[in-house]
Amino acid sequence: MIFSEKNAFLSRCAQELSALYDEFAALPDLPLSALDPHSTALIVVDMVNGFAREGALASPRVGALAAPIAALTRACRKKGMPVVAFADTHTPDSAELAAYPPHCLRGTAESELVPEMRECAGEDMPGSFTLIEKNSTNGFVEPVFDAWRREHPHIGAYVVVGDCTDICIHQFALTAKAFANTRNRPLRVIIPAALADTFDAPGHAADLANAAALYSLRANGAELCRSLLF
Repeated sequence: MIFSEKNAFLSRCAQELSALYDEFAALPDLPLSALDPHSTALIVVDMVNGFAREGALASPRVGALAAPIAALTRACRKKGMPVVAFADTHTPDSAELAAYPPHCLRGTAESELVPEMRECAGEDMPGSFTLIEKNSTNGFVEPVFDAWRREHPHIGAYVVVGDCTDICIHQFALTAKAFANTRNRPLRVIIPAALADTFDAPGHAADLANAAALYSLRANGAELCRSLLF
């Protein structure tokens, strides 16, 4: 691509970002009661210690999601909604580690769900809780998730929460939509923006990355809301 002149580029981007800010700040909440628990699944992406509490890729922004996502998980399970929780889990020779610092190695605390989610997983409730380890940024392509999806053909909506908005959530959501579209199957992918976040680091401004990811998700057919009310 060829960028326009720098000042014109920055001016246009500032206008677009301002409009996006206003739009995303005014996103409505979605009542959990509006979703059919028998045809909806909650997808919790990478609420693990290695992104929330400790390690090279841990972020306090992600850590702040633990309590509200655990509360949503309980509310969904109580209604009989199935929950799938992805947990980034690598070995020292994982190909992904060529692009990222070593993180979430199998057998370490980093690859474990945060305590709030582990507690949810152990509770006896109508909705199932399925933990799936993933060895890449895209949980949709994990063989275990493929098997889970085939065992739940009645699921027509995914509510996707966790981290990172611009990496793992983005990839899962777009792959899920493309997979359904190529088969002419309707699929809702719902992203509660208040329950998705990414890390802040030099060269990776979290607010900008979140805005760009939400813009892309919406442009590719995902539904955005602020949060889920229950």
